[in-house]
Amino acid sequence: MSHIIIITTSYPFTNDGSEAAGSFVADFAKTLANQAQVTIIAPSLNSSSEKISPSLTVERFKVPRLPLSLLKPYKNWLAIATTLYAGKKALEQVVKNNKVNHIFALWVLPCGYWAKTIGDKYNIPYSTWALGSDIWSLGKIPIIKNVLKKILKNSQVNFADGYLLKQSVESLAKCPCQFLPSTRKLNIPKPKQLSIQPPYRLAFLGRWHPNKGIDLLLESLSQLTDWQNIEEIRICGGGPLEKTVKSACKTLKPHPVTLQGYLTKNQAVELFLWADYVLIPSRIESIPVVFSDAMKCGCPIISMPVGDLPRLVMEYKVGILAEEASATAFAQAINHILTLPPNSFSTGIQQAANDFNLEHIVAKFTDTAFLDCKYK
Repeated sequence: MSHIIIITTSYPFTNDGSEAAGSFVADFAKTLANQAQVTIIAPSLNSSSEKISPSLTVERFKVPRLPLSLLKPYKNWLAIATTLYAGKKALEQVVKNNKVNHIFALWVLPCGYWAKTIGDKYNIPYSTWALGSDIWSLGKIPIIKNVLKKILKNSQVNFADGYLLKQSVESLAKCPCQFLPSTRKLNIPKPKQLSIQPPYRLAFLGRWHPNKGIDLLLESLSQLTDWQNIEEIRICGGGPLEKTVKSACKTLKPHPVTLQGYLTKNQAVELFLWADYVLIPSRIESIPVVFSDAMKCGCPIISMPVGDLPRLVMEYKVGILAEEASATAFAQAINHILTLPPNSFSTGIQQAANDFNLEHIVAKFTDTAFLDCKYK
């Protein structure tokens, strides 16, 4: 059996729903392990090794600080240097002790740096899967931009989890990139029962962070004029804007707005099976995991016109878009969709759910980056 290493900064520690990216990485790895030997290498505050199944192992290497995304070069340079060395050493240790056919870096930095360094040294091909933070944030820093280019140009295949991001990777690296969506594997216990008339149920699930637009959502709710057609709005998640969220929700009383914390994957499914519409008020976005979750649960969406969401909503016809990324426009979008029956979007939702099928995504990775190459 072929051996693939996935080196990532996003493998989950818990199942409480606070690590959405880690959730889809774990699902991807488990699905891939059905056809290959898979070793996950990921950072932790303590070193450990865990055998998840006969074909899936998780090796955690010790780092001084987590999450890595919050480390600042000017402030945490020692922790960054220590982490870069620890990741490289952990990957090399696995490569030395095992026959490895391919290294898959999730994401370009720092994982692609580790994959390139060790891949070059031991003549092992590697591929990358880019996130927006790789390209749109780190790609703006001159020195890091050059590192990104080298990693992407030497990769066997580059993937990106969004259409616009794919174009950005190609523009930066001057080499091809393929779209590979990030999605979770959901256990959906029963068919979706959409309401055929108002009042409707609305749901938000995500980080309470400015990028996810939770503050815009709450402001838009204060501007709604059609509360008689809303049975309940549930706002779930957590994050740095927690105080703002709780304070704003108090001002919305007596309207039916309910706050909940992070949800496990099964609880997320329950939420989307309950809801008639899912709210995506993001300021900045590629393709959020909540989009594919909603599609798989048969739930149409109301979205800001950012990232790849306009393309997805218009192509699949799975909901409506606000005219602009503002609270007023989002309130108008909510008022409008309350006049539409949710089942009018069912055909497009089914097609989107099929296209975001995890088995199809893993098959695309293996066909493109690994199983059809000379290292098979």
